[in-house]
Amino acid sequence: MFHVPPALKHRGFALIWGGLMISMVGSQMQQWALFWHISKLSNDPIAVSVVGGVRFLAVLAFSLIGGLVADRYNRRMILFITQSTAMLVAIVLGFLTWSGTIQLWHIYALTAIQAAAMAFDLPARQSLVPNLVPRDILPSAFSLQSIAFNTGAIVGPALSGVVIGYLGQEDVYFINAVTFLAVIVALILLGDVPQSQSAAQRGGLRTAWMDIRDGVSFIRSQPLIMSTMILDFIATFFSSANTLLPYFAQNVLRVGEVAYGWLASAQSIGAVTVGLIVSQFHNIRKQGMLLVGSVVVFGAATILFGLSRFYTIVFLSLILIGAADSISTIIRNTVRQLNTPDSLRGRMTSINQIFFMGGPQLGEIEAGAVAQFFGVPFAIITGGIGTILGVWLVTSIWPALPRYNGDEPNAQSVPAD
Repeated sequence: MFHVPPALKHRGFALIWGGLMISMVGSQMQQWALFWHISKLSNDPIAVSVVGGVRFLAVLAFSLIGGLVADRYNRRMILFITQSTAMLVAIVLGFLTWSGTIQLWHIYALTAIQAAAMAFDLPARQSLVPNLVPRDILPSAFSLQSIAFNTGAIVGPALSGVVIGYLGQEDVYFINAVTFLAVIVALILLGDVPQSQSAAQRGGLRTAWMDIRDGVSFIRSQPLIMSTMILDFIATFFSSANTLLPYFAQNVLRVGEVAYGWLASAQSIGAVTVGLIVSQFHNIRKQGMLLVGSVVVFGAATILFGLSRFYTIVFLSLILIGAADSISTIIRNTVRQLNTPDSLRGRMTSINQIFFMGGPQLGEIEAGAVAQFFGVPFAIITGGIGTILGVWLVTSIWPALPRYNGDEPNAQSVPAD
């Protein structure tokens, strides 16, 4: 029997979570519509992969600064600015598409602007969560965040296919712009949120490099956090076949927009199912083994996806990929936030952002290049194999990772309730 998840009993978190739930639907609509849009503007799979390269460059350029800003300044205000920027990007995409003047370079440029905004958004958003709930229910909070993201990733792509097929490409972008208002209103209702001010009191821009260096030094001194970041990067680099899905749907499975939209939703169906289960728990034990095992399943399901030529099997494989990825994401976020002081959480998240966003973005380029020369299925299958080999490598270098239980003592301050 399911109960109200513990994290939702805290008003501030419930407000932000509700806003994100709505916004994620629009964001996922836009993401998958963008892939489809590019596939219609260019027959080359590498054209979709360029999106990953653009996003990675933006993350690389602004991520560390974004983490520093999240530690120094008001995280709620940062989110207000970044969400507003993303809304404007969606509006511009819609008008360019509606007018019939949109070109690939427009999509790449606007993607870069949105990715730069998200480089500031994610550190502030992730660092805000421990300020909204007590530490013992962080797994519940992060599982709910996973549910919000993946519910959007179920509804969004499915609606994307319907909207494109029956209304038009531009309407996806306009609908996404409207959904950002849910987060903006939630941030207004949230009010002031206490956060550690130790970093913010250290001075101006002259100390910025020192503060960033402190964040890097902290990560290097924490093998547990470092190993989860490396594992995340390897898995997302090799199994970043999402951008190839429109080509797989059209050229291998030979299905249209609506069927494509459901395939794009499949991973999140598995992720939401797992997220609902995990959200019921205050504490999770044997977190290291759960993390390692989930990434192995992630890679194996990717191989099955690439091998199959039947729509139902591909759909089920993608559900399994999403379920495994959800477990991995929840555990990784819990481990990192619990083992990082509040005054360093923004910088830790920004460094992690380079790994977990850099992995899939660079992976999209790798997958696109492999698909260009060897075919889409080959790119997907070899990605799954690479993921499993990566797990073996990481656990060989950091054997403490699979032994991590989750109740080990740490020296973090208690977040505000």
